Amino acid sequence: MPELAEKAGITVRTLRFYRERKLLPPPRREGRIAWYNDHHLARLRTIAALLERGHTLGGIAELFAAFESGRRDVGELLGLPGAAASWPAETPVRLRPEALADYFQGEVTPENLSTSLDLGYLAVDGDEIVHLSRRLLDVSHTLVEQGVPLAAVLGAAREVREHVDAIAETFVTLLRAHVLADAVKRGEDVGETVERLRPLATSVVDAELTMAMNRRMRAELGETPPKGGSTGNK
Repeated sequence: MPELAEKAGITVRTLRFYRERKLLPPPRREGRIAWYNDHHLARLRTIAALLERGHTLGGIAELFAAFESGRRDVGELLGLPGAAASWPAETPVRLRPEALADYFQGEVTPENLSTSLDLGYLAVDGDEIVHLSRRLLDVSHTLVEQGVPLAAVLGAAREVREHVDAIAETFVTLLRAHVLADAVKRGEDVGETVERLRPLATSVVDAELTMAMNRRMRAELGETPPKGGSTGNK
């Protein structure tokens, strides 16, 4: 806990207070040891940013509850004009616990539920469970149907998140250095600028992933690349 508080720039006493107010998800526990992760740090930094914008702790708690229940107007609640239009959100899915268990063929174990909550994929809202993304839910379901254990799917998801966070940082740094500053000087809306350029990042990632998958599969199968470089690989 002291390490997390130090990284967030707050006191341990403040961290405990946030936990008591339910502003921070509970840590993962192993015996008497509590484990915090980057999700907790991100939540603390969000709280700090909202406090700077003039929100009260009670209001912040309501905002988090709105987000976790899948409300689409959270950007407006946070005081970010045009946020809902500029920053596309995944479509959340609300499920009864038994429906979620059936969806994953009995693999919804306490361990897998804990991992999903830790990743932020799931949130509890009354008697229902909210999955943050229809696309991720469907992909996970398909992989389980193909014989991949849900625990392995969630483990891969954690690794993918680390990589895409790094990719996102690369593109944000690129835009910040070469585009956003000039856009601000010209009086352009930064959100609209990012939204206009975001598909370019998506296209690059999709193309690079396709080529990487091709390289990996050919290596697995012992095949040689086709002549002419039709896939763009070298």
